[in-house]
Amino acid sequence: MLDLASVRAAFPALAEGFTYFDNAGGSQTLGVVANRIRDYLLTTNVQLGASYAISHAAGERVAEGARGAASFVNAADPSEVVLGSSTTQLLQNLALAMAPSLSPGDEIIVTDCDHEANIGPWRRLEARGVVVKEWRISTLRLELSDLEPLMTPRTRLVCFTHASNVIGSIHPVAEITRFVHARGAQVCVDGVAYAPHRRIDVQTLDVDYYVFSFYKVYGPHAAMLYGKRGHLLALSGINHGFIGETVVPYKLQPGNLNFELTYGIGGIFEYFDDQGGAEQAFADISAHEEALAAPLLAFLADTKGIRVLGEPTADAALRVPTISFVADGLRSEAIVRAVDPHRMGIRFGDFYARRLIERLGLTATGGVVRVSMVHYNSHEEVARLIRVLETTLVRL
Repeated sequence: MLDLASVRAAFPALAEGFTYFDNAGGSQTLGVVANRIRDYLLTTNVQLGASYAISHAAGERVAEGARGAASFVNAADPSEVVLGSSTTQLLQNLALAMAPSLSPGDEIIVTDCDHEANIGPWRRLEARGVVVKEWRISTLRLELSDLEPLMTPRTRLVCFTHASNVIGSIHPVAEITRFVHARGAQVCVDGVAYAPHRRIDVQTLDVDYYVFSFYKVYGPHAAMLYGKRGHLLALSGINHGFIGETVVPYKLQPGNLNFELTYGIGGIFEYFDDQGGAEQAFADISAHEEALAAPLLAFLADTKGIRVLGEPTADAALRVPTISFVADGLRSEAIVRAVDPHRMGIRFGDFYARRLIERLGLTATGGVVRVSMVHYNSHEEVARLIRVLETTLVRL
């Protein structure tokens, strides 16, 4: 079982007494991560690749972070991991690097339920003659029956999310990937909303590209893109022209990566090692988060006029504990602002999944109210939120 006292002690911000339920926007940072960043800046803050000893030490620290990221997702080789500032930036870079290999009439499929990060870069390729099709959700979950008629021999890439950052639904990535590969195309998966909650194994999933942000997985404002080595080698470089096409991942890291943050993300992997290893830690996290989500979902289901979006149960196989709802006759902003004085952070809006909010007809309500929990949240915090929401909804 998860040792919650030990977990919470690893996050200095939690000692201040504020309750963080906006974790899908950005989690709190581990103390060990902050310490590593500070230590790097104060002891090895030099350019890499020089002949002197401190530069060698700095280079090894950065390489350690990259190796840790590769191991964290079970990549076959550290060269399959491209590091950058955010998922949005990495996907824009990927689209830029892929563009020269695409011909007019080639097809890319995007969804109407992703964060815009995995939609916008691909839609911009329409200016080059690429045909972009939309895979629409029909049951608040992506269905293969809706994808099949969209695919043709010209389909090159299918882009979708592992878990919705609004409704929390988990999509069967391995099954979708097998389906797409059988039809000769590749997949690009946004794992941002999934990565804080479950173990990622890119080899088992057999994905072609997988991307997520470390600042939502208890680390600094950095992100990683996994790509199969053969795919990365085939992409056009977007770094300086004299950097060889076989130099991966550097040819896809213009301006290089952030040295201190790359060393800092190693603290995330240290933390999971201390929790019994990633496999055990995420099993414990999954069970704890299911127990956190269950009473909140039950309360919302029993409250008149409240509609929960997505999976109504807390089943960890079907959803992550990112829970969104709307209230009849109320703007979502009003609910959130009424909760704010209670030193709890929840949020309202579309969360850059604007196409989904529009598809669900929720623009007029100001989007949804979103409560996004992670494993450092406690049962007492959930109980207090329920009490506050109960009072708030009656008053409004």
